[in-house]
Amino acid sequence: MAVSRKYFGTDGIRGRVGEAPITADFMLKLGWAVGKVLGSSTCDKVLIGKDTRISGYMFESALEAGLSAAGMDIRLLGPMPTPAIAYLTRTLHACAGIVISASHNPYADNGIKFFSAQGTKLPDEVEREIERMLDEPMVTVDSSQLGKAVRVHDAEGRYIEFCKSTVPLSLSLHGLKIVLDCANGATYKVAPAVFDEMDAEVISIGVEPDGLNINEDCGSTKPKNLQAAVLEHGADLGIALDGDGDRVAMVDHTGQLLDGDELLYIIARSRHQAGMLRGGVVGTVMSNLGLEHALKRDGIELKRAAVGDRYVLEMLVQEGWVLGGESSGHIICMDRTATGDGIVSALQVVTEMIKSNKRLAELREGMHKYPQHMINVPVSGRVNLKEHAPIQAAVQASEARLAGRGRVLLRPSGTEPVVRVMVEGEDEAQVRQEAAELAEVVQRLLNTTAA
Repeated sequence: MAVSRKYFGTDGIRGRVGEAPITADFMLKLGWAVGKVLGSSTCDKVLIGKDTRISGYMFESALEAGLSAAGMDIRLLGPMPTPAIAYLTRTLHACAGIVISASHNPYADNGIKFFSAQGTKLPDEVEREIERMLDEPMVTVDSSQLGKAVRVHDAEGRYIEFCKSTVPLSLSLHGLKIVLDCANGATYKVAPAVFDEMDAEVISIGVEPDGLNINEDCGSTKPKNLQAAVLEHGADLGIALDGDGDRVAMVDHTGQLLDGDELLYIIARSRHQAGMLRGGVVGTVMSNLGLEHALKRDGIELKRAAVGDRYVLEMLVQEGWVLGGESSGHIICMDRTATGDGIVSALQVVTEMIKSNKRLAELREGMHKYPQHMINVPVSGRVNLKEHAPIQAAVQASEARLAGRGRVLLRPSGTEPVVRVMVEGEDEAQVRQEAAELAEVVQRLLNTTAA
């Protein structure tokens, strides 16, 4: 059984800026702890990248100071997508990569994510060792051993070339009009460059970050402006990335949104038809039943992991498979890269459009999504839903009413103080009613317990 961690959640450390642990003094100590745990006689280099939120300046400096105090050299990447930092950690032979980002959260939040020397998330035991070191006194190395910081000036170009390398060299996007929403986040420079260099006509929105507008009414979590822009410009498709660039949503020429499940289906079917899909596909407990049924029809197995890209990745490695993802648009193509990458995932879909000579609306037709409704119920602190018998009884009653024509899922979020109540089924009205009733039960019982 996994040991509970004090600071690390399912996706690094995240919270509101100025509230523990998302403070400058904590980041100083965190940088030192990471240096002590991951540094060695053969590797003393750590990369730091960030998204565009204003607090990134403060935390970048604090982490830099802590790492230097531990004797680590630092390579500063500036605003770069999370998957770019994973890629560059590997190719620049660093012993770790640090991302300062709260992904799709608003600017007032921030967080820290880590990558290993292989460009993958840190194992649980390493995160626990970092937490243990945080309790130790901070001792600075001798001045002769302090780390130095250098800015990497060609980071953007390296990553742009990598993204283009994940599709055939001969592939041209000439004639495609694409609206690209970069969420005023980390992809605001590199994403337009990738598609422009591949000869698409690119209309960019969400590319004017000011430190405060990241994810504000834009990006993959709020795609209405993108949908409107696709229709306004008569574009062939739209691509929406989130604040740190590891998630993607897409819009077809009619303005209809495609989420991660639909994009995963398109990529999986393309790989399968080309004989390039090794094994099946890993989704999560939140993946739509329609994805499972569509893949099964094509002879592709779906296995469900817990929510969180680290768990999708763990199951992919365990099964020896190469493709997995989440409904949120966090898609992992392990035959292309080691982590979820919004730009790379979008390129795989666009490649299938070109290869099949089909529009996005046609490629999605093979999958019928079941109505799914989710309500986030605010909670105080961590909760164990299995300990609440009345909540479990309410879930069982709801499942009985669905009578095998749907499913119910309750789970605490790993990144926000909420319990996610999700109901899925054939009848949308029933789905919404069941979700509302369950959410009311959760709110009432957990608030009573908290009081």
